[in-house]
Amino acid sequence: MKKKSPVTSKDKKDWIEFTKNLKNIFDKDDILKKSSTKTSKIKTLDLHGKTLLHANKIVKDFILHSYEEGFTKLLIITGKGLRSDVSKNPYLSEKMSILKYSIPEFIKNDEDLADKLNKITAADIKDGGEGSIYVFLKKTKKLQNKF
Repeated sequence: MKKKSPVTSKDKKDWIEFTKNLKNIFDKDDILKKSSTKTSKIKTLDLHGKTLLHANKIVKDFILHSYEEGFTKLLIITGKGLRSDVSKNPYLSEKMSILKYSIPEFIKNDEDLADKLNKITAADIKDGGEGSIYVFLKKTKKLQNKF
């Protein structure tokens, strides 16, 4: 193993002078932290109690606004559709989990959303599991040009 040479008094003096003037040094990580604040946060939408048509409109507006605001990860809570006992209430739909399956399909097939979408995946258990989805968006042109 090679021995390290001892620090000279000149090196020590230079280091002390250098550390006294750190405010003059540009911190490149500071820009990345400030510009990616929205891309690291998750924006959430809860669709509990919404009809299919209303939910589709809300989802489309939510995704378009989130994209313009620079968000890249969204959480959409559709619910599982399991809370009601459908067989005992004739006024409830037989397809209680319709949002769970139709919302991801609506997002994938909407022409206005297609160019903004990276992928859709099932949410983690902590974020709702089977009753939620993550929607990953592409970065807006404004954010892409910053890097």
